[in-house]
Amino acid sequence: MQLTTHTDYALRLLIFMAVRKDSTPARVQDAAARYGISANHVAKVAQTLVQLGYLHSFRGRGGGLALAMPAESINIGALVRRTENLRLLECFGPDSTCPIDPACVLKRALAEAQQAFLQVLDGYDLSDLVVNGDVLHELLGRP
Repeated sequence: MQLTTHTDYALRLLIFMAVRKDSTPARVQDAAARYGISANHVAKVAQTLVQLGYLHSFRGRGGGLALAMPAESINIGALVRRTENLRLLECFGPDSTCPIDPACVLKRALAEAQQAFLQVLDGYDLSDLVVNGDVLHELLGRP
């Protein structure tokens, strides 16, 4: 399964937020610069993460982003479920037009594989992804 760029950037932004040692809100531009990605893309991802309750956004001078909950409370499987369209094929939706849908073993196999993928991600939270926080902090240029 391939994750979208949106989910990739969501995970990167959350990692950036979790390894920060500064208590002031983080700026989208800083995260984008550290990863070498578009600030506009990161801003859209940040907006999604704010809407989903993973980040707080503060406006005005001194504003920026902060984690809305402890890293231990951010489950990676749940995040992927909330940011991805998990419909692998047309037949995964309610409007399947495939004539073999009722007897399709491939659909069942793909659904099982997808569940296994998500089940592995369910075993991780954000704190697991930043267990090497000092190294990540250095690699990201001391965010």
